Order: sequence, then structure tokens, then C-alpha cells
Amino acid sequence: MPHETHRAESSAAVLRPVPDEAPQEQEQKPDPAPGRHGLTPPSRRGGSSGFVTEHIVKLGFAPRQAVEDAIGEARKSGQTPEQVLLADGAINTDQLARATAERFGLDHVDLSVYELDLGAVNLIPHQAAKRYGAIPIAFIEDHTLMVAMSDPTNVRAVDDISIMTGLDVRPVVGSAEDIVSAISNASKLDASIAEAISEDEEEENEGGGPVTEIRESAGEAPVIKLVNGVIAKGVEEGASDIHFEPEGKEMRVRYRVDGVLHDATTVPRRMVPGVVSRLKIMGNLNIAEKRIPQDGRVGLTVGGHPIDLRMASLPSVKGEKMVLRILDKEQAQIGLDILGMQEDTLARFRSGFTKAYGATFVTGPTGSGKTTSLYAALNMINTPERNVITIEDPVEYQLNGLTQIQINPKAGLTFASGLRAIMRADPDVIMVGEIRDRETAQIAIESALTGHLVLSTLHTNDAPTAIARLTEMGIAPFLTASALDCVVSQRLARALCEHCKEPVVITAEALAIYDVHEDMNAFQANGCSRCSHSGYKGRLGIYEAMMVTNEIRSMTIERASADKLRDMAIGQGMRTLQQDGLDKVRGGTTTIEEIARVTGSALDAD
Repeated sequence: MPHETHRAESSAAVLRPVPDEAPQEQEQKPDPAPGRHGLTPPSRRGGSSGFVTEHIVKLGFAPRQAVEDAIGEARKSGQTPEQVLLADGAINTDQLARATAERFGLDHVDLSVYELDLGAVNLIPHQAAKRYGAIPIAFIEDHTLMVAMSDPTNVRAVDDISIMTGLDVRPVVGSAEDIVSAISNASKLDASIAEAISEDEEEENEGGGPVTEIRESAGEAPVIKLVNGVIAKGVEEGASDIHFEPEGKEMRVRYRVDGVLHDATTVPRRMVPGVVSRLKIMGNLNIAEKRIPQDGRVGLTVGGHPIDLRMASLPSVKGEKMVLRILDKEQAQIGLDILGMQEDTLARFRSGFTKAYGATFVTGPTGSGKTTSLYAALNMINTPERNVITIEDPVEYQLNGLTQIQINPKAGLTFASGLRAIMRADPDVIMVGEIRDRETAQIAIESALTGHLVLSTLHTNDAPTAIARLTEMGIAPFLTASALDCVVSQRLARALCEHCKEPVVITAEALAIYDVHEDMNAFQANGCSRCSHSGYKGRLGIYEAMMVTNEIRSMTIERASADKLRDMAIGQGMRTLQQDGLDKVRGGTTTIEEIARVTGSALDAD
């Protein structure tokens, strides 16, 4: 498969497999039933005596003492012992499913490898499958349906599915996480597209003609269904952006998931104008204007989950490109503990934004999570005693308890003019979405020197370079030295899929570029159905935090180079982006290739 080839190419020179002495979980699993890869029969049909927790111990998933402690905690909290064990990380959902299957004498199904019969999957509505936590996965002979369930004691679900399908139901046990993923994947985007295209073809055959008229095409049901399907699937896959790109006579749709773009589907030629028009209407853009870029915003609810979409249209030689940024409103309430900073780095960041005045900047490239870090800081210091005002482009998340200003250059509201207005509104804390020019930087620095706490972002590669960047913008070094308290630089790296990562040893030769001279035990990306065979699922932050000490202030005034500032900061305890990344590699949460990618370093492949 493609992902296996990629792994071999990228890792062959720098990684070596862990010796065979390290037992793998697969070696401990019973062999699946013949002809059903991923289906494991119980040791005894018809169920066993005792509780699920006893089988968790018997199968070696958790020590008896941990289970007994969970039972005691469950009595106090009103939870089940299994829920306590899951919350504590003592077991995972797959292990719970295996123990449950053993307890009730049922087959266990690993949905990450079991090939689903789509004919069976589509027998019940996806909404019903979500409600019951169950999904049909196969037919057994003519009158029996195999249904994967996380709770096989849910007799009502079994009965209802049997009534809906007219078939007998044979429950098998799968992990709750896998079942949710399977239900989500069952409503495939391709199916939505195929249905919309099919309806469009039927209407065209009935004399409707191709979708070309702008205002009429936007109202066509197939076009609406197609756009809704693309957006809904993007939200389900955790995409941060959706790209609608004209490609020849058709339109390519791509999702950015965990920072990487991948193809999703293709929109046929006759539906392209209708899709573009539909998106423009949703974002309140001018559907007749195709010559200049436009941007808009719309709020949606997908599966009961509120999201905001930021839209941008770009005219190109092949037609208009539409890009949708998906903003999850719940992310606005993120806490500092979720950022994934090391304790010393978090302490430095916190000391910067909890001061009564001064400036704290977060730096990094576009899409590195800078605004999220600032929102986490604002959530901590946003109290009734403080007047917090932000000026952003755009306002990504709307927070309660503070004043947020959206810049509008056409109306004359820029970062600089908005900052001047904010200074007349008695602020305690000012958050500037981005410092882009000298005027904005000057006002922000002066605000920090006149009793205000200023939080902002800069586009630099690391923390020490932020000081040089301000100097290049025309800020006097003595002002920067007096105002700046802390600079945090960050990146977002893809996190390893916990279900398929494989242990490896990274050689000292490969780590020489990081000044590491011994082999390192780590993990590499493998790939499974849970992570779309990428080996990664989710992202994590890589950080460095530089405190502006008296020594660094003196060096700033002397216009010392960024390299000298970096050496001083490291000598004073700053952990660099690479060092933080290597710690996360050691911890098994990401790979050395990801750290090399996001920090701009290169592995030694010789």
C-alpha cells in the first residue's frame, strides 16, 4: 500500500525495528475465525459467570489491584468500574470490548481490519445506528444479520434492528470508538456525491438542462445536498480547511486534516457553477462578482455541533477557487492544560501573560496554533475585574466577557487605527491578532509600556528572532527591551495513531543533527483504518518559551544577533522547539520525521 512504501523510504536509513523480544499485542490475540479476518471467537460460547472486570484481569489487560481500586472508586462516583478504568487509562476501549465479548460468550470484532458489507451497513439509518451504538456489518446466510455493538446487553437495540431489517440479529462486540468511527465512515462522502449527481442527471434528463444559471443553480436540491455532504464529511473527519479547486473541466475537493491536504472527491463539470454559487450565497458573497477575491462567514450546526465557516473566493485562470476554514466554537474554551506544554515552558508562558503590564508574543508560521494559545491565555485572565479588548482579522472565536473587534480596512478600521481607539476605551488587556507593520508594532509596544498587558502574534521562525523582527519593523531596541516579557514560538506536529504505531529504535547517527549521541527508543507511523492509513491522528503542539531577562534586554539594546540571543536563552534554561519535539518523540506521541518536518531540520539519511 502507498503508506507502507512511504514509511520504508523515509525510515529505512534512520530507524531499525525493535528486537523480537518485545512482545506485540497481536501475538497475544486469539486467531480469528477462519474466513473472517478481524473476528475472534470467545473461549466459551454462551457466556461465563462473573463480571466483566474479572475477565479484564484474566486477559491480562489490567492488574487485579487496579481493578479493585476502580471498583472502590466506582462506588463513590456512581460510575461503573469499567468507566473508571477507561478514564484512568488502565485499559482502552478495544480491551474492554474483548473482555465484554468473553464475559457474554460472543465473538469480538476488530472493525479496524474487518471488511464491512456495505449492503448490511446501509440496512438501518445512520441516525439509528448512532442512537443504538450498533452497526450491521455482515449477512450470515439468508436470514441473520451480524451487528457490532459495544453493549450486547442492549436488548432493545437488538429487537429494534431486527424489526427494522426483518432479519434475525447476531450481536458481536466491538469497541465503542470503532463503532462510532464505522458509523461515521458509513455515511461516505462518495455516497452523498453519487446521490447528488444521480439526482442532477435525472433532472437534466427530464429537460432541466445543465446547471449554469447562477441564481437558479444555487437553489437546485442536488447542489445543496452535495455542498452539505462535503461540509458534513469534512467536519466528521476533523478537517481544518476544505478546498474547492477548479481542475480542468471539473472541480477537485480536498480536506486539510492534521495539517496535510488530501483528495476527497471530484465535482462534475455541470455542477461546478452551482457549487460555487451555493457557497457564495452561504457566505453572503456577491455571486455575480468573479474577478476579485471575496471573503465571508457563516454559522452552521453539523450533527448538533456548532461551527463557523470562514469563506474565501480566489479568481484563477481555471475558475474560482473556494476555501472554507472550519472553526470549532468549542475550541475557543480551550484551557492551558490542553496545549501540551512542558511544565517549565508553561510556567514561562504563564508568567508572561499574568503580569499587570508588558507584552507577550506568540510566534510561528500560519496554521501553527498561535491564536489558540492566546485564547487559552485569555480564558485564564478574563475576569470581571479586567477590561479585555481584542482586535483581530478575522475574529475566529467569539468569547464571552470581552470586547472583540473585527478589522475592516475598507471602512478605515485597521489594526493601527483600532489600537488607537482601544487605548481610549480604558483597557486592561489588549490582544492584537497579528502585528504586521511598524505602526501596529509601535502602538502595541507603547501600550505595554503605559500600564497595559498586550498579547499578540508575530510571524517568525523562533522566539529569539522576534526581537530582530521588531527591530526590522523600526521599533527602537530600547523600547522592545523595556516592553517585552516573554516570547513563545510554536509548531503543530501530527500525533501518532495510538492503535497502529510501532516501536522502533532511532540510531545515534540519525540523531546527530539534534546533538543526541545515543540510540533512542521511539515509535513510527504504521497506518490503519482508524487513521485513514496515515499513521497519524490529531495534532500536538511543539513549543519554546524565551523569557526576556536582564541579560537579554542588554543584548537587545546592543542589537545582538538572534543566534547570540538564542545561545543566551538556552543557557538560561529555554528548551528549544527541537528539544521539546524530541521529548515528545521519546514519549511515543509523534515521530522523528514529524519533528524534522515542522522544525525545518533534516534527518541524516547516510
